[in-house]
Amino acid sequence: MMRTSIFTIAWTLVCALLGISVNAADRPLEGPVAAFLGPPRFEMQEVHTGGRFPNIVVSKAGTVIAVWGGVVARRSDDGGETWGPEIEVGKGFMGGGVIVNETNGEILAFVEDQHPPAPLTIYRSADDGVTWSAMDASITPDSNGNVPSMHMNEAGITLRHGKHAGRLIRAARHYAGRNHRDQWPEHYTTAIYSDDGGKTWNTSEPSADKGTGEAAIAELSDGRLYYNTRAHWYKNQNEPPLRRRSASSLDGGRTWHDWQIVKALPDGPQDTNYGCMGGLVRLPVQGQDILVYSNCDSAQGRSHGTVWASFDGGKTWPLKRLVQEGSFAYSSLAAGRPGTKSQGWIYLNFENSGSHVARFNLSWLLEGKATGDGSAPGDLAP
Repeated sequence: MMRTSIFTIAWTLVCALLGISVNAADRPLEGPVAAFLGPPRFEMQEVHTGGRFPNIVVSKAGTVIAVWGGVVARRSDDGGETWGPEIEVGKGFMGGGVIVNETNGEILAFVEDQHPPAPLTIYRSADDGVTWSAMDASITPDSNGNVPSMHMNEAGITLRHGKHAGRLIRAARHYAGRNHRDQWPEHYTTAIYSDDGGKTWNTSEPSADKGTGEAAIAELSDGRLYYNTRAHWYKNQNEPPLRRRSASSLDGGRTWHDWQIVKALPDGPQDTNYGCMGGLVRLPVQGQDILVYSNCDSAQGRSHGTVWASFDGGKTWPLKRLVQEGSFAYSSLAAGRPGTKSQGWIYLNFENSGSHVARFNLSWLLEGKATGDGSAPGDLAP
């Protein structure tokens, strides 16, 4: 299991206080929860205009990278306070699932030629998201013989714990030939994972729950993987209405078990028979499994963008807080890295007549409303 020493954390804090630069390779991947606390903070600004389809990641150096549309990115090297110009990642259709390779610092983005199913290109940046180039890569079909599509999933992750540490993994999906209502019962989610830096990818076993797509993965502190997905089709429209689905993996994402309905989390607005892409991130806090989820919290239409907090790895979701009362659709979440200017921030990139990025800390979320589904730990509750 990968562990970060108390000395490394202490040295990182000393360096930050003294203004000493710490090499990204030496920075700890996780730190104390205190970095996300303190006075409540919330800020929001427009980052991209027009278009759709957000992802957001924080590089090993702490650069916040908001990826969008068809496909471009903007970078912030000051923790999300200001943003640089648009950078072309690759021409095509946003595939989601952007991944920061925490082994070498590279960043991977997935671009399909058009609305999938369609040919896929993986683009790689070795300079913190400044430039991108296509890489040679292959994806093995799933056990049903289907090569998965990428659109439109939450950003991927690098596994940090156990024998699969260093593995790259992201959610994927099977479109059953086309994105059409009569095919939704045959859609299903999967994941793709790579142990060689993204050159070759295996596809996980398909999900047990049909009609799913647009998912997110988080690794918990004990190495288990938590999977949370949108549903496009419900066998029973009344049990319950439009709630998320979740599963877990004990083998690094090869298989998924314990599929269940997450009754505390809405799957987009409640006036349709299909959900909405949501964001998910685990805060980089040692020994704790604090998850943040984002989606609409509305009876009608895609609006009332909200974030929820779990303090037990997704078993309960006791708190939520409104981010945006107006238009709010697809969303993506990321968390700041210890020892960088992004430290202590949670980032939310969401659709609102373009891309808006909100940044806030855990203290701000802790002042939200109780959901009745569990409770926050006593040492964190406001």
